[in-house]
Amino acid sequence: MASFPFELASPARLVFSGEVEQVDCPGAEGDFGVLANHAPLISALRPGILTIRQAGGSKRFYVRDGFAEVNPAGLTVIVEYAVAADELTAEAIAQEISAAEEKLTAAKDGPARDRAGERGAQLRQVAAQLSGAGAAAH
Repeated sequence: MASFPFELASPARLVFSGEVEQVDCPGAEGDFGVLANHAPLISALRPGILTIRQAGGSKRFYVRDGFAEVNPAGLTVIVEYAVAADELTAEAIAQEISAAEEKLTAAKDGPARDRAGERGAQLRQVAAQLSGAGAAAH
């Protein structure tokens, strides 16, 4: 399978940089995969699991709030936060879910309530993936 350059960065550090065969991203409008020679694309990302596939295996990262850009030079993903999925504790994701639920309770108008509710649902999906419900697929 053809490879392409990929970088995953957060404000704190360059999380990953190298040649990959495929990257599966948690897009704001749904998950999408990127292979070599993918058409140009810019997408917002939602909280979720980003999977990097290389000849030697795959790596999974929990990412939150950012965007992905595919161009002729490869794929760049810039996120607010990224951590290896196996380093993310159930307690940490539970705290994020709790914070989203507090925002939902505090939200006064429809759009803010919708965003907070969606965020909570996205985080519960991540928790399910990390607890093993989605791990078998990766």
